[in-house]
Amino acid sequence: MGVSEVENGINFAIFSQHATAVTLCLSLPKREKLDWQDGGMIELPLDPRVNKTGDIWHICIEDLPRSEVLYGYRVDGPRDWHQGHRFDSSIVLIDPYAKLVEGRRHFGDASAKLSKFLGTYEFESLPFDWGDNYKLPNIPEKDLVIYEMNVRAFTVDESSGLDPEIRGSYLGLIQKIPHLLELGINAVELLPVFEFDEMEFQRRRNPRDHMVNTWGYSTINFFSPMSRYAGGGGGPLKASWEFKEMVKALHGAGIEVILDVVYNHTNEADDANPYTTSFRGIDNKVYYMVDGNGQLLNYAGCGNTLNCNHPVVMELILDSLRHWVVEYHVDGFRFDLASVLCRGTDGSPLNAPPLIRAIAKDAILSRCKIIAEPWDCRGLYLVGKFPNWDRWAEWNGKYRDDLRKFIKGDPGMKGILATRISGSSDLYRVNKRKPYHSINFIIAHDGFTLYDMVSYNYKHNEANGEGGNDGCNDNFSWNCGFEGETDDASIKALRSRQMKNFHLALMVSQGTPMMLMGDEYGHTRYGNNNSYGHDTAINNFQWGQLETKKNSHYRFFSEVIKFRQSRRVFGREDFLNINDVTWHEDNWDNYDSKFLAFTLHDNNGADIYLAFNAHDFFVKVSLPPPPPKRQWFRVVDTNLESPDDIVPEGAAGTGSTYNLSPYSSILLEAK
Repeated sequence: MGVSEVENGINFAIFSQHATAVTLCLSLPKREKLDWQDGGMIELPLDPRVNKTGDIWHICIEDLPRSEVLYGYRVDGPRDWHQGHRFDSSIVLIDPYAKLVEGRRHFGDASAKLSKFLGTYEFESLPFDWGDNYKLPNIPEKDLVIYEMNVRAFTVDESSGLDPEIRGSYLGLIQKIPHLLELGINAVELLPVFEFDEMEFQRRRNPRDHMVNTWGYSTINFFSPMSRYAGGGGGPLKASWEFKEMVKALHGAGIEVILDVVYNHTNEADDANPYTTSFRGIDNKVYYMVDGNGQLLNYAGCGNTLNCNHPVVMELILDSLRHWVVEYHVDGFRFDLASVLCRGTDGSPLNAPPLIRAIAKDAILSRCKIIAEPWDCRGLYLVGKFPNWDRWAEWNGKYRDDLRKFIKGDPGMKGILATRISGSSDLYRVNKRKPYHSINFIIAHDGFTLYDMVSYNYKHNEANGEGGNDGCNDNFSWNCGFEGETDDASIKALRSRQMKNFHLALMVSQGTPMMLMGDEYGHTRYGNNNSYGHDTAINNFQWGQLETKKNSHYRFFSEVIKFRQSRRVFGREDFLNINDVTWHEDNWDNYDSKFLAFTLHDNNGADIYLAFNAHDFFVKVSLPPPPPKRQWFRVVDTNLESPDDIVPEGAAGTGSTYNLSPYSSILLEAK
């Protein structure tokens, strides 16, 4: 499928079951100018008697240049809308198997917002040099600490101090690897890096036509890296090369690369305002779910739903995933709205979805981390129940909600907090699943940032143009007494304490922790909990703010991550048993109790004592006796100012009791 170099030329192959006519369109390199933008294309109609095998349309062309050729297809077929067909031979379409996509060169360039996208290929370059000493990190899942981030937003701000040519690019990320190492994380989860059209909201007048899609959940093509993340507007080949440079550099630093992938829908929208670029015009009835009247089904909230468990679409997805592993050496994937991938061709839920099973069993994907976002936009909530074949991990949405409720002081949450911190055995202790199959998170790209979660009771999404109707309403947030920015020192101190409480709880929980880019310095979006359309400081990492927090908030976050990674009790391979933990609690059923204390046992005596107080008053704690010939050293007290809030080597002098401040937590180590 796609374009391949064969002995006697360049071969083109595309699937369409229902097409009646397919024309290959070529634009050849000419005077260093991409002349397809001027409308000049060679068109080669394919003869179905010669150029069709089964449902594959194909043609081999001799003497074509081996690079810089742009290509697409015109496809015609039945015009019966109510049968699910959307053929339109006036549109030149992108090959679903195009390995590179050419289009607009500069991100967010409004002057080129109506630019077209076409496939291209490259057979002249030498293979990428991964280096003689290159090796994959191969980090065990139990040891991962994931940092969710956006490639562009990480370095595009002027405060990054980078050359303007590489701000917001794959190369820009390379320059900031020292920050990732200093923070202590060992895996990045990149928001979508497949080719997407960031200007999709601006093609017509609408309430969102002021926005730029900076998150990228609107895929054009599943094989090509986002070309506008190349440095200096370098285009698709440069993007491919620089993506590999980025992966190589991250791997060299011992950091794995996980891609957030969107196989539940595409950029082609709905029938009311379609944007036909590829699948819709090639074979809508195969690539998308349609109902009995030929209308698009919408389980992803974006107008269309990819027909993931159709054999042809399933093979496309598998081929795409393998391509990113083989060609780009990525280490894993997080599947957006993965419950969609568990639906049959008619949209009904499947107990054993073929695609989910195939990903779990695939030989090439066997070394990969595979993570599901186990819900969709039509209520298929599969947290703890995602079909997994003992391999799939899940974003644990219940962990997020339950931790938020306890830390902000909701009653009745003590027992469930203990379950979540222990690895959510109620959800994952089945068959051969492990605690690390729970991806624990309190904050992700969608929703409040950590700072906003302790600063806002309500979302403030007016800037999105949807009348405040977008974004989640159930944030389980608490503004600590005032909505938004304030100069009140006591409120600011409480917010700081709460952020530290959340981070400590996350990093001492069994399972795989994930944090969001920017939370290490307290990034704010000013209460916007759905900021996908803002290519501004709302989303962009603020390096100046990081510097002001280096010795306070940031230091705490970094030291807690490193402490987790240096102590075996936090990342266990198996669920806790009676010898691993002692709960200092004989009153689990007290609905009004917002205090939890426990000891994690290290078989060498280096026990860890933790206590979380979500009351608005002090709690005087009787500490358990430490192991023989040891005493308790205070490592963390979130109520203390930096640098006393975390002392990695431990501060001596802890007696038999500890007066635990309101809304604070402690970690003691036996030494």
